[in-house]
Amino acid sequence: MRINRWREIYEARNHPSHQQLVNLNTATEADLQTISGIGAKRAADIIAYRQENGQFKSVDDLNNVTGIGDKTLENLKPYVTVD
Repeated sequence: MRINRWREIYEARNHPSHQQLVNLNTATEADLQTISGIGAKRAADIIAYRQENGQFKSVDDLNNVTGIGDKTLENLKPYVTVD
């Protein structure tokens, strides 16, 4: 029963509502890599897209980044912002 309690605490701490959103327009590669599902390559791709196309106008613009499809976008949405 104690293991379940620790799991609940872990999941609560890692829930998107308890984390600061990462701004796609100002994030460094290190910032982006704090998001589950974004490694070094994907972080570099996001920054390269931003440098080539200007600021993200919407989180949905992530769908234009190489390697980010609809499913990945839906998984990332709770963790990112453009504000």
